Amino acid sequence: MVTDEERDYMWAEYAKDPRMRANIGIRRRLAPLLDNDRNQIELFTALLLSLPGSPILYYGDEIGMGDNIWLGDRDAVRTPMQWTPDRNAGFSSCDPGRLFLPTIMDPVHGYQVTNVEASMSSPSSLLHWTRRMIEIRKQNPAFGLGSFTELSSSNPAVLAFLREYGDDLVLCVHNFSRFAQPTELDLRAFDGRHPVELIGGVKFPAIGELPYLLTLAGHGFYWFRLTRPASRIGRRR
Repeated sequence: MVTDEERDYMWAEYAKDPRMRANIGIRRRLAPLLDNDRNQIELFTALLLSLPGSPILYYGDEIGMGDNIWLGDRDAVRTPMQWTPDRNAGFSSCDPGRLFLPTIMDPVHGYQVTNVEASMSSPSSLLHWTRRMIEIRKQNPAFGLGSFTELSSSNPAVLAFLREYGDDLVLCVHNFSRFAQPTELDLRAFDGRHPVELIGGVKFPAIGELPYLLTLAGHGFYWFRLTRPASRIGRRR
């Protein structure tokens, strides 16, 4: 549970309108909660998928669905899934007036714009990105089964931690600032290993005795697999 002060801060930041609240919580979807900021949505999804525990993606968040704060209680985030830009968002063929809850109609998150069909046809859509991140998580058992070790960062805006399971060692670094941020991490325990970025497969410089310097874009993040150096015998071959 959070303190009263923490709750007041969350309400002031994410639920200024009382209609956005439910009892002592917040009844908003991820996209409108973060002002439809793609970088923030990706950052929060990366945290959800990399922190310990079983991640739960609420239906529609994978395409950036909105909410309807004019509906009562939790119905604000229970509107029909937006499959297509067609009648009733492709959710039902019934008369629109017979739907239990109305579809989202606003110009930003309305089903005519935000729907699965449109997302599937766009390679850069949030849906395709989310599917790729889930695939990466499944390929690395450290995310689901590994231990969690938070690392000390030289920058308070940057959260860094390790997930480790057997030989699978993943370094996760997340920037909570909207501005680019540098950070130095003490990775001496992994001297000689190469961080390999998991999304693009880019190999970063080897870890040494000195603090490891990284620069992250605003609301950016890195997932690295820390790979062992190739043996000298292997290189000769």
